[in-house]
Amino acid sequence: MKYKLIEVTDVIRSKNSGPYELTFDIIFKTFKMYKKAAEADVFNKAMFARLYGIEESSVMEVIKFDPAKAIKVTIERPSCSGNLGETDVYGAQQHAPLMAFEFELN
Repeated sequence: MKYKLIEVTDVIRSKNSGPYELTFDIIFKTFKMYKKAAEADVFNKAMFARLYGIEESSVMEVIKFDPAKAIKVTIERPSCSGNLGETDVYGAQQHAPLMAFEFELN
């Protein structure tokens, strides 16, 4: 079955986790859906690299946090927060590709 991430989550957000890193939080509506996605390894370094057009080595970590029904992903920022020409100082506008993300589960 195909799922739209925006329909099975309560929260999809991005933020700085320092001047050189961005963190994405994906918090599911139900524990059942979170477990299915986590066990299927839907969110992994390769998937995030493809979605964001970055090298897999730029995806620093993917953390599954059961108590919060959440997956947290940290990547290297393409540009240091506040650098000349950088357009999102707080990293709060970087979650847009996740809003259109769809995935399949059995």
